Amino acid sequence: MIAELKPYPAYKDSGVEWLGEVPEHWEVRKLRQVLRAVTGRNRPELPLLSVVREKGVILRDVSSKDENHNFIPDDLTNYKVVQQDQFAINKMKAWQGSYGVSKFDGIVSPAYFVFSIDGVDSYYFHMAIRSKAYVPYFTRASDGVRIGQWDLSLPRMREVPLSVPPLPEQTAIARYLDYTDRRIQRYIRAKQKLITLLQEQKQAIIHQAVTGQIDVRTGQPYPAYKDSGVEWLGEVPEHWGVRKLRRCVTVSGGMTPSMEVRRFWDGPIPWVTPKDMKRAVISDSSVRVTDSAIQETPLRLIEPPAVLIVVRGMILARRVPIASTTAPVTINQDMKALRTVEGTKAAFLACLLDSAQEAFMPLIDEAGHGTRRLPMERWREIVIAIPPEEEQATIVEHLDNRTAAIDTTISRTQRQIDLLSEYRTRLISDVVTGKLDVREVAARLPEVDPLETEADSGEPLGTDVESNLDELGTEVKEAVT
Repeated sequence: MIAELKPYPAYKDSGVEWLGEVPEHWEVRKLRQVLRAVTGRNRPELPLLSVVREKGVILRDVSSKDENHNFIPDDLTNYKVVQQDQFAINKMKAWQGSYGVSKFDGIVSPAYFVFSIDGVDSYYFHMAIRSKAYVPYFTRASDGVRIGQWDLSLPRMREVPLSVPPLPEQTAIARYLDYTDRRIQRYIRAKQKLITLLQEQKQAIIHQAVTGQIDVRTGQPYPAYKDSGVEWLGEVPEHWGVRKLRRCVTVSGGMTPSMEVRRFWDGPIPWVTPKDMKRAVISDSSVRVTDSAIQETPLRLIEPPAVLIVVRGMILARRVPIASTTAPVTINQDMKALRTVEGTKAAFLACLLDSAQEAFMPLIDEAGHGTRRLPMERWREIVIAIPPEEEQATIVEHLDNRTAAIDTTISRTQRQIDLLSEYRTRLISDVVTGKLDVREVAARLPEVDPLETEADSGEPLGTDVESNLDELGTEVKEAVT
């Protein structure tokens, strides 16, 4: 289906440098010709909506503390009304793509912009304006000195150009993108579910080993157990030591980012933050500092082996990220580094603490605005069971061997997801800017996608999800293998 797409037969100069040539029969309009501001209010009974980068306009879950990081006033009469098929913008985060066409009637913050859409199919507009071709324009139309809180300039936003095909063609494009996007997203969801199952399998293997449920040397339970006196641990092997975490480690903290530190960015030393704690072993991060930063700022080098733990942030709503290090790193203010004392191996402790989520989660406090904190004076008192050092090494080696194949499969699956997501982004951009002609393909699409109907019913798909990629063309199949 995708392989059949070709360029349009004739093009013209759009007059816009970044857009280049567009199909000869398309128009280029300014957003001021398409959008009309609306300011309806006084409908507090309508559901609350959020405008986010990932999906655009979504229903806000007011019952979940995890999803409501912003204050909600008691009086919502001043909140702006958004009707279905209207365009809403989070003006402080428009630079990152936090805008979209709503599928719902609801209300949003008075600080947001709301527009009706004239002369353009709402779904076509939604897919086009959220594509990688247009988001940079909203960045250039935003001002501010505080990163992450730039304010969108409405006059400059109104001058953003939009490539507009004839209305019947907009409908065809919308139909094609909706059909294709649903199939791609379904494939991605299946792969994400596989990753979740693999992670659960890995955690079960680790938990059995580090809590002594199984003797990894024999594959059987230990011959004798004793009561640990701790609910989350239960019984532990009789020869294991039971002690508080503070007796096993020394703790050091990280540093708040500042201009002083930023002078030393782009060096060889990873500066680890909570968002980097996605792997069991940390040796890299998105930000790195120079050796001079260690000498000239309060940043401290953490030599391996060490265990890193997140003690503050929204991420604590789900779990407490814990990882070991294999290379020297520094950490930010939301984290602590644990150096193990003699008799405790860092790699074993990282596995053990990661399995102790049941003990950690009740210790977390709300810190305001959705942020949570794990006070050190509490988690240092967690009771853990430690086997002899030689046995720790055996357990770690066993787990490395048992989980290596799982980690490889997870990495390969995540790479498939990433590649297909990149392909989706490029495909949408090429279609809404006229680089690819979808009219003939769209005309042949079924009125109802039988796969979508089957998926919506909650029943398993009739064929393996991955086989559905056959209709997405060779280019996608190469991207995900």
